[in-house]
Amino acid sequence: MINSRTEAEAVTVIRGRGRVSALGLALPPSGAAPASPFTTHPTGVPVATLPAPAEAAVAELRRHPSYRQLDRTVLLALLAARQATAQAGWGNGEMVSGELVSDGQERHLTNSPTHQLTVSPLAVSIGSSRGATGRLEEFHAGFLAEGSVPVAASPLTTLGNVASWVAYDAGQHGGAALSHSSTCSSAFQALGNARAWLKAGMATRFLAGGTEAPLTDFTLAQMRAIGIYSPLAAADWPCRPGAGRPSSFVLGEGAAVFALEQLSAAQAAAETGPLLVLAGVGFGFEAIGSKTGLSPDGQHFQQAMREALAQASLTPADIDAVVLHSPGTPAGDAAERAALRAVFGPALPALLSNKWLVGHTLGASAALSLDFACHVLETQQWPPAPFTTDLATAADKPIRRILVNAAGFGGNAASAVVELR
Repeated sequence: MINSRTEAEAVTVIRGRGRVSALGLALPPSGAAPASPFTTHPTGVPVATLPAPAEAAVAELRRHPSYRQLDRTVLLALLAARQATAQAGWGNGEMVSGELVSDGQERHLTNSPTHQLTVSPLAVSIGSSRGATGRLEEFHAGFLAEGSVPVAASPLTTLGNVASWVAYDAGQHGGAALSHSSTCSSAFQALGNARAWLKAGMATRFLAGGTEAPLTDFTLAQMRAIGIYSPLAAADWPCRPGAGRPSSFVLGEGAAVFALEQLSAAQAAAETGPLLVLAGVGFGFEAIGSKTGLSPDGQHFQQAMREALAQASLTPADIDAVVLHSPGTPAGDAAERAALRAVFGPALPALLSNKWLVGHTLGASAALSLDFACHVLETQQWPPAPFTTDLATAADKPIRRILVNAAGFGGNAASAVVELR
């Protein structure tokens, strides 16, 4: 049902979504998480890497000749995009090769170069903080050793190859393929751009989201050099948003992609089932001297949240829950909560997070947080964190609107509002 506030407005709806993370291709468990999904990287630090079934899906993608040389970041995006298009019903079910495979809670498409989409053109907008991290490091290592690089080195490591391969895999013909990089808010840059294009009539359907595969020795060394990495063991839930000291930042890999459509007010009113609506995407920036820090009161968070609320024609009192950016760093967690108090007042909405389940996935983190928010809206539940924190453990009222935060190095932040209508 469309309420009076929006009955005359067109809306951006989420027709389908897909994800891959340390939880596999599945959504978070409805009850308590049975065990920590984190593992120990060869460098000795905890990481949130893919479980075996999802890893098998990545390996299956690599069997296709066109995909053998692709970076892991791209392959994760393909897996998530395939789920999103399948859930949206944008494919006709014909596979060039391969089949839809179910392994319990997870379903994935194997050995299929395209989805044979029935809708065209389809636009694509994908965010990634670092892009083809693994391949870039491999090519650079080869250059240092041999003084030369393969012909494919440049095209396989440009940021644009993320969106272009998602578009290729989806069978796109004639639409835009856009890649975005704005550190850890990259996915919301992609989703905000997609929403703007849809509202402007420049596209009718979009695949938009974020992806990141940063679990390389060099990237992990960079995170450790900042002094924020968690000292906790992998089995001991090492990523702990809102828990205070010590810092519990843990790097993860993953992707989430959304199938977006723009519906007129009449089309939205004619829908018979509930709609997930991307109601607003706002951005903030604060010019500060430190490009790794942020102001104590999170000014960029405040700007982004207020803009997202304004786009959605909502007040802070209309928000039932917030999925935090909250990476587990004491300063970052505190600044975000200060920003929340500035926007919402002392009585905050329910605070939620999925980073304790999937780690911080950099450019994919905002998309995975939005996917988590959609899951909460649909099920009205989430697993409680198994450590002392300020995260909510259960809903005390129906949750219909969730605000999702993201922020990254450089002073940027982004927020999105998703509604169940």
